[in-house]
This record gives sequence, structure tokens and C-alpha cells, in this order.
Amino acid sequence: MKSSSATFIVYFWAVAAAAAPYKAPRTADGHPDLQGIWTNATLTPVERPKALGDKLVLSEPEALQMEKRMQDFAAESARPSDLSQELPKGNVGGYNVFWFDPANAVATVQGQRRSSLIVYPADGQVPTLSEAGQQRLAARTARATKSGFDGPEVRALGERCILGFGSNSGPPMLPVMYNSNYQIVQSANTVLIHVEMVHDARIIRLGGQHPPEHVRQWMGDSIGHWEGETLVVETTNFNPVQPIQIGQLASYRSIPVSPKLKVIERFTRTEQQTIHYEFTVEDPDTFSTAWRGEIPFHYTDQNIYEYACHEGNYALPGILAGAREEEKAAAKSKQ
Repeated sequence: MKSSSATFIVYFWAVAAAAAPYKAPRTADGHPDLQGIWTNATLTPVERPKALGDKLVLSEPEALQMEKRMQDFAAESARPSDLSQELPKGNVGGYNVFWFDPANAVATVQGQRRSSLIVYPADGQVPTLSEAGQQRLAARTARATKSGFDGPEVRALGERCILGFGSNSGPPMLPVMYNSNYQIVQSANTVLIHVEMVHDARIIRLGGQHPPEHVRQWMGDSIGHWEGETLVVETTNFNPVQPIQIGQLASYRSIPVSPKLKVIERFTRTEQQTIHYEFTVEDPDTFSTAWRGEIPFHYTDQNIYEYACHEGNYALPGILAGAREEEKAAAKSKQ
């Protein structure tokens, strides 16, 4: 009888422990410990393939099929080149897949294999642009077409090594095709997020107020507070030149935003090896509605290495020098 009772008690506490929600370890000041190096690399795209419609959750066979397609693509890209073939003319492409680091699995959130990182709107797409947003995009496109090679100031921020390409620094912090690693360091009143690409550093103040509207910063101004196990961060006051960029492997599209942009993020350590990251983007002068996403950040024991962007940045002077040569040739032809 005693043996049966002891067995029941052990079983009861085991079930209770399994049912209890995970509680993160604490820092010295008592807050949930989010520190470490994390990666949000995933095969799941930010936006859902349109063929999937409103289907957010993939079946296991569908997820495995998506992962196999990437594996097959990587294997095909790794094959030796056929040197007997004529070299391609024009655009020969960029990096081959050897340089990509998209992980090898689709994102799993709350046990669900996800088809997109965007969860709202229901179609998994960035909402349509408002009329003001469309006008802003058209104006920027016209400027880029007319004077996109006049000087370094009009080139993309990633080309100038000011911010990483894509919105990997955020907020929102979206995965790109490589360097999707982040180091989180906490103190009693500050959370630092060190981004691997271009070594962007987001400093989140715990408490306080945003600066006046005319003070605009790269990656905005971030203020956080704790709600139980969750770090909630509100970011405003973005630099007007910083867009939101969507895309991972195939292509990128860049969306110029308005001074009203506000991003709300929630960081919750749901397991020893996982941070559940949620974000909401609000900008009524750019998007027809707010949009929201969820991304798992996984712990990694790999190091973050130096990202020496400018040391090998020959593309920018080459692009500008090429434009000057074209201008000389055009002027000469008119003589």
C-alpha cells in the first residue's frame, strides 16, 4: 500500500510539473533571463506563398516537403559548374547557396509548423499600402530611377554598411538569408540586442519616455517593460530613411514608412532553448491595417564573429564609378 501511494504521489507531481508553464531563469535583479546568442533563421518565409491562402499551419508532410525542396535546391546548387558551357551574359546572379544560412527547417510555433511568419492578416501577407504609402513608394522609386547613382547618399543603407540589408536589425527583427544571429545582454535598466549583421546594436531602456518627435534614430527609440515572463518593447521615432524590408532568399522589397510607425515586440522565453518573439507593426499612413507576426528564436552555442562590412565593400565605389563612366560616354556621344 505504501509503495502504491508513493508511486501515485511521484506520478502526480510528474504530471503537475509537465503541465506547469515554463518559467525562465532569473537575472540578479529578478527579471526573466533572455541572455545568450539566438538565431531566427528559418525556411518559413515572412510572407505566405499566395497559393496557400489563409492556411497558416502546415501538415507534417507539407512541412517535410518544403524542407526537402530546400535540401534538393542546396544539393543542386552545390554541384560543380559545367565549364564547357558558354558563360552567361548580362546578370550572372549573386551568391550561390553555399553562402546562405536559412536553417534547414520551417518555423515551429506552439507546436505548429508555420507556412509564414506573418500571422495577421489571415492571408499571411503584408497589408496593402494606404494611398499615402503608395504615393511615398512611387516618389522614392522615381527618385531612384532618376538619380539613384548620383552619390552614396542615395544608395541603400545595406550598400553603405549603415544597417544590415533586410529588416534583420528591425524592429521588427526579420530573418534574412544569412547572419540571422543576435546576442542579448541585460542589466537592471537596459536590454542590449547585438545584431550579427553590420553589428547593429539596439539599446532598449526599461521605463522612461520617448524623445521629442523630431529626434529620429536608426532602429528607432525603444522602451521596454516587463509583464510577468514577457519583455514588452515599444519602438517609435524611426529615422525616416529606414524602410521595412521584406524577404529572405529569393527577393527583397523595401517599403518606405511614415513618422507614425510604431512597432510593439514581445519576448518570452518559453523553453530553455527558445524565445517566442511576437511583433505588431502599426503605421496608418503606410499600411491599410496593422500586421502581426511570430518567430521562434533558438539558442545557439555558436559565436558571433566580426562583420567587417567596409573592409570588402568594393561594390559601392564600383557602382558610382561605373555611373560616371556611363555619363562620360553619353556626353562624348553628343559631341
